[in-house]
Amino acid sequence: MVSPSLLLAVVFVPILGACLLPVTGRLSAKFRNALAFLGVLVPFVALLSLLPDALSGTPVSLTIPLPLGLSFGLMADGLAVFMALISAFLGLIIVLYSYGYIAHSPHQGEYYFFVVLFIGAMMGITLTTNLIFLYTFWEISAICCWRLIGFFREKEYVRRANKAFLITGAGALIMLGGFIAIYQQYGTFDLTVLKRKPISDLAVILILFGILSKSATLPLHSWLADGGVAPTPATALLHAAVLVKIGVYVFTRLFVVNFEISQVFHVIVPVIAAVSAMLSAGAAIREDDIKRIIAYSTVSQLGFIMLGLSVGGELSLAGGLLYILMHAVSKAGLFLCAGIIEHACHTKDIRRMGGLFKQMPVTAVSFLLCAFSVMGLPPFGGFFSKYMVIAGTVEAGQPIIAIVFIISAVMTLIYLMRAFMLVFLGEPRETYPDAHDATPTMVASVSLLAVLSLVSGLLVATPADYVEKIVTQMAVILK
Repeated sequence: MVSPSLLLAVVFVPILGACLLPVTGRLSAKFRNALAFLGVLVPFVALLSLLPDALSGTPVSLTIPLPLGLSFGLMADGLAVFMALISAFLGLIIVLYSYGYIAHSPHQGEYYFFVVLFIGAMMGITLTTNLIFLYTFWEISAICCWRLIGFFREKEYVRRANKAFLITGAGALIMLGGFIAIYQQYGTFDLTVLKRKPISDLAVILILFGILSKSATLPLHSWLADGGVAPTPATALLHAAVLVKIGVYVFTRLFVVNFEISQVFHVIVPVIAAVSAMLSAGAAIREDDIKRIIAYSTVSQLGFIMLGLSVGGELSLAGGLLYILMHAVSKAGLFLCAGIIEHACHTKDIRRMGGLFKQMPVTAVSFLLCAFSVMGLPPFGGFFSKYMVIAGTVEAGQPIIAIVFIISAVMTLIYLMRAFMLVFLGEPRETYPDAHDATPTMVASVSLLAVLSLVSGLLVATPADYVEKIVTQMAVILK
């Protein structure tokens, strides 16, 4: 069995390593960049070593008693390792991409500090067994999000960063009220002690408010599209790979795995998810800013994930978990492709582009492959997970909700194909003589994510088997 102390490395290597980056950058930019990559690589490798125990149903755990009756606990069960591995892997890709994208910024040390710190916060959120420390790591992630959105320091960018911080911060405070309500009911914040305890509807509503604000679900979604002013790799990290997935992970951890909640929420949450998916898909169709199109797409696709996790039933739950992986990979690829396009054209307006396929063919093909997965076209990974979610929704007795999501899937195809055609096909509407496929690290990053978008579908049995084991571990809870 793996040493429990490895859990501390997963959380604190990136957090402590992040603190070294601004200092080391003054000595050597290359050393700082390598250290940033290492700060994410260490937890990724450690998580791989924790994987066998997690899948076998004997998760590694660690508890450190603290004053005031608190305890700092970490546990690497199947769900936690699944989410943490996705975050760490995409963190590695994003750091690699950043080498080229952020190379000429005067604030690289600050950038890498917040990116790596954010990965550390995500590791803490996924592994912690204490509600107070969950809230602490949650707020650390909010600070990182705020600083990265306002990274370029322009007045409008800072305003949008403040907006994101206020919405998610207010949601977090309301969620904390839910945690306090649970403490008043049971006298502890320890999730291992609270296993399968029923909690009040008030506590559920308060916690849901925080979850919906972080996962950018309507009506708390507006900060996400505005956050596209962040550096593109940070946008991919925040809006596709990690930040918005925090909400859906905490929903699963608290309301599927840990607490018993009223059945009415298995109706209310899918309805909220359906409305969010439809309206945000409509907004994406009307947009001309490529990063805002992808951001609204994220809001819409999070509706699919939330539906799978909330509607009830093992099939939909497995589909929701599987789509967390598929969406994170493909949507990160789309954002990173958008970054290459913006870098080359110095605009995000797709109406001013056209004919870029010839100048950046690798970016074009990568964008298309990632888009196919998000659209849910076979044999890409997104198809299988969306099918499982919709089939599970019908199985759960909510066919109308399933129809709404089918319509939303068609709308996804429309706005992503519109973006691809306006950017890469047809006659150039403006000339961009410097447009090209960017630096090797940037091209390698998007190419890898594009290939994974396809391979994850062709070899879907592998991730599906992992998800099936997670759901099997939850089966006794669901029943």
